[in-house]
Amino acid sequence: MKIKKIAIAAFAVGALMLTGCSGSGDSGSGGEGGGDGGLIGVAMPTKSSERWIQDGDAVKKALEDQGYTVDLQYAEDDIPTQVSQIENMITKGAEALIVASIDGTTLSEVLQTAADSDIPVIAYDRLIKGTENVDYYATFDNELVGNQQAWTVLNGLGLTDLEGNPLPDAPAGPFNIELFAGSLDDNNAFFFFNGAMDVFQPFIDDGTLVVKSGQTDIEQAATLRWDGEEAQSRMENLITANYSDGSKVNAVLSPYDGISRGIIGALTDAGYSVGDEWPIISGQDAEVDSVKAILSGEQYATIFKDTRELAKVAAGMAVSVLNGEEPETNDTTTYDNDVKVVPSYLLAPVPVVRDNVESALVDTGYWTAEELGL
Repeated sequence: MKIKKIAIAAFAVGALMLTGCSGSGDSGSGGEGGGDGGLIGVAMPTKSSERWIQDGDAVKKALEDQGYTVDLQYAEDDIPTQVSQIENMITKGAEALIVASIDGTTLSEVLQTAADSDIPVIAYDRLIKGTENVDYYATFDNELVGNQQAWTVLNGLGLTDLEGNPLPDAPAGPFNIELFAGSLDDNNAFFFFNGAMDVFQPFIDDGTLVVKSGQTDIEQAATLRWDGEEAQSRMENLITANYSDGSKVNAVLSPYDGISRGIIGALTDAGYSVGDEWPIISGQDAEVDSVKAILSGEQYATIFKDTRELAKVAAGMAVSVLNGEEPETNDTTTYDNDVKVVPSYLLAPVPVVRDNVESALVDTGYWTAEELGL
């Protein structure tokens, strides 16, 4: 796993050198970096999540810096709206599409329309499934994200370090843990959950971790649309059904910061308070409110995926294709969309706990100290 992470990091540096450069140009004007001032459509799922706003802005800037005009649209998690938005991008004459899908199984027809017009498609962060008409995929190492989420939970319990190595004098447990997963219509949810369970399973098998609810399948743990309110409701039900005997939840696997905040709300309403008995809670996306929750002790960790880097890679893929070049990829085996294996570029995620908030998020310029209340 360590070798894998080093290789991914090296690829990421190369990708940024290739895609993040050149001169800048105003939106809609010709500029350096190979752009011809053409239109590129960017479809994002929703503005309800802070991270997607950042993704959209970063992709737009990366493309505009290379001279392209950008049609950036958000569908507010409504599938027909996203389909309609992509149709409109095609009608407007988009030369390429970058798509972060709401449901990766629902775009086959509109992407066939794009293919009929020779419009290349880059899947952004979420794999588009069930169609041959997706050319490349830009994302993070999603299985590693799941591994890291599990390692952060184990680290908070004193069992391993943040790379999964056993700690000396680790407590024997048992620790009660409950499991949350993302939305079943998002292919990434399976990678996150399976990556985490690969780490947890030996600890579950030997009794160190106990899923008291018995809900260990992704279908049981799933959270439609990654919705925090749905997660809060499920956590409330889990507490009521399984912990009314005075036992305590010691840890919660959460795949996303918005879900984590819902879990925190349920725990607070159930009488838990930050301190020695407060559960270890994971997360993902380094959203401001959750980073603040890490600093206050409510959330133990998040997984930081630098959307600025992902945006540069996705934009670079689109520009390369339009220039008749082969985009750089570093994975040609993992992401099978049920029709083809989509050539992919994977970036490396970073686990963030209280001790490295400043170095990982502030020193890199992702958030300012003022935004995080430091």
